[in-house]
Amino acid sequence: MELAREAVRKSLVLLKNGKLSTNDPLLPLPKKVKKILVSGSHADNLGCQCGGWTITWQGLSGNNLTTGTTILDAVKATVNPITKVYSENPNSDFVNHGRFSYAIVAVGEQPYAEKYGDNLQLTIPDPGPSVIQNVCRTIKCVAVIISGRPLVIEPYMDMIDALIAAWLPGTEGQGVADVLFGDYGFSGKLSRTWFKSVDQLPMNVGDPHYDPLFPFGFGLTTKPAMAN
Repeated sequence: MELAREAVRKSLVLLKNGKLSTNDPLLPLPKKVKKILVSGSHADNLGCQCGGWTITWQGLSGNNLTTGTTILDAVKATVNPITKVYSENPNSDFVNHGRFSYAIVAVGEQPYAEKYGDNLQLTIPDPGPSVIQNVCRTIKCVAVIISGRPLVIEPYMDMIDALIAAWLPGTEGQGVADVLFGDYGFSGKLSRTWFKSVDQLPMNVGDPHYDPLFPFGFGLTTKPAMAN
């Protein structure tokens, strides 16, 4: 378990940390605040964290396939005991009146393997886009993308304060919380180019039309935080 948790920490790629207009990084998140929101279809879903080829060929969404720690469970175990954690897929009115210090939004793909993962659009499946819009337009948010490949995220970049490519972190969601809250720093780098739109594909380093959203090898770093 500890080795798997370490692998999660080191594989996460920090793609954005703070809006350019403010030059104010969001991560690492403070542990001791009054109230936070953890939302999105993948916040409490071990099956989506694990993806395909987990117990069964295609994997299975939900928490009944295997044991482990979801991102929501990890957040609850990490924050200060006084911090209230709310888990919702909220509408904008709920967010507007919630007085949350910040939000963690975990969205991404459903489990798949082989041809069943074929997708010509590579967009974030519903309800992911609406959750990002309802939450991140209103309060500070970090979006955690759970997927086995880059997805179209450029339309949401201006809304999001921080963005993490978490890939498929498997059963050890605590590894995600380890870096979100600064117990460890981010160090991961992209092992492939992250495109702006599928119209650019195929696109590789050295191509004349190479104009990615994030280039091959990109990844922001953070240092472990002092007690927060």
